[in-house]
Amino acid sequence: MRFFLHNFARTALLLITFTFTCRLASASPLLNSVERRACLFFEQQSNPVTGLTLDRARNRGPFDKSDHIASIASTGYALASLPIAASRGWVKPHDAYLQALRTLRFVCFHMQSVHGWRYHFIDARTGVRVWHCEVSSIDTALLVEGALMAGQYWRHTEVQRLAGLLYDDIDWQWMLTNGGSQPFKKTLSMGWTPEKGFIASNWDSYCELMQLYLLGMGASKHPLPAACWKAWRRTPVAFHGISTLAGGPVFLFEMSQEWFDFRRQCDSEGWNYDAAARNGIIINKLYCQSLASMRKTYAQGYWGLNASDAPSGYAAFGAPQGPEDGTVSPTGVVAAILETPQRAKRTVNKMYARLKSELWGRYGFGDAFNLDKNWFDHDVLGIDLGMAMLALEDSRTGLPWRLLQSCQNLRRAWKQAGFHPVPPGKSRLLRM
Repeated sequence: MRFFLHNFARTALLLITFTFTCRLASASPLLNSVERRACLFFEQQSNPVTGLTLDRARNRGPFDKSDHIASIASTGYALASLPIAASRGWVKPHDAYLQALRTLRFVCFHMQSVHGWRYHFIDARTGVRVWHCEVSSIDTALLVEGALMAGQYWRHTEVQRLAGLLYDDIDWQWMLTNGGSQPFKKTLSMGWTPEKGFIASNWDSYCELMQLYLLGMGASKHPLPAACWKAWRRTPVAFHGISTLAGGPVFLFEMSQEWFDFRRQCDSEGWNYDAAARNGIIINKLYCQSLASMRKTYAQGYWGLNASDAPSGYAAFGAPQGPEDGTVSPTGVVAAILETPQRAKRTVNKMYARLKSELWGRYGFGDAFNLDKNWFDHDVLGIDLGMAMLALEDSRTGLPWRLLQSCQNLRRAWKQAGFHPVPPGKSRLLRM
């Protein structure tokens, strides 16, 4: 108890400091509501026994009580939501601590793993694998990041100890070398299944992968060699004279950036991932504008091509090569507030003002909409709400960034990747 009270006082002092060092002004009432409702999803949709969090839920109308499908990504964001909700007074700090403890005890001691890696989708009641899904490297990373964030918030407690145990349990070399069959391989596999073995695809080209490699390089046990950071491709893509490092859904430029603060930093190869993210988001908006004569959605000024629900099912839309069908993601726009705050705020305000009756619900904006097909999603997805939540809190206080940055392991990985300050006046260059 002494450790807990000491840590709580320390955290309260840090939060006062965060308030004076935030990147943006305090959020508007609408953005505050978006963040609060995202935290409410993680509070209400986490199993009271296991702590595992549903992958999705109804945003309007009655819940589907037969849905027990959780995801480790959603659970990771739920763990990350607890320091945020506690610091903002949305839940009692001790209740948030107990929820983190409940989740981590179940994940560490009662949920199946393969060399420390977890299955992507599980039954929220039991933690048992569902849908013959894969052991997912990126989704395990999201689970660990949320655990570490909670652990750093409640330092010198069992939550921090269990977060470290979860992190240390991962055999990074196993996922890197395909179980030892490819000993010289330098990029991680995307996953593994007991039926087919390792997935053929690897994390070998710019996307949301930065977080995965930084976690792996910083690991205390079975870490990734520093050479892995240079092994994945950075291929510039240009649209209307603006260059970034990939084409695709907007979340590629948001997910890693919400856990790690790449602002005013470049790596050993001179790449500026903050500039890549900002340009990628701008390209997403410009690409939608270029198709305004073809789509009602874009003609109304909406953008945010993303991996999201769609009229025909879950799909990955992106820019500047497509595909697209007029479906856009509100949470993808909210998460863009870190890199293009004014563009994001204007679009979010417009969505709320014009589409509130069709799109707004208990957890904020529905996951997606398409004006061309007069379709508005009735569901929200935990992973998308989590990205919006982290981006908003980073923009207000930097709390997620600061908590992960306080991990000694991750500071070591940051140095191994060669990050150093961008020279004055060059913060908008893609590469130094």
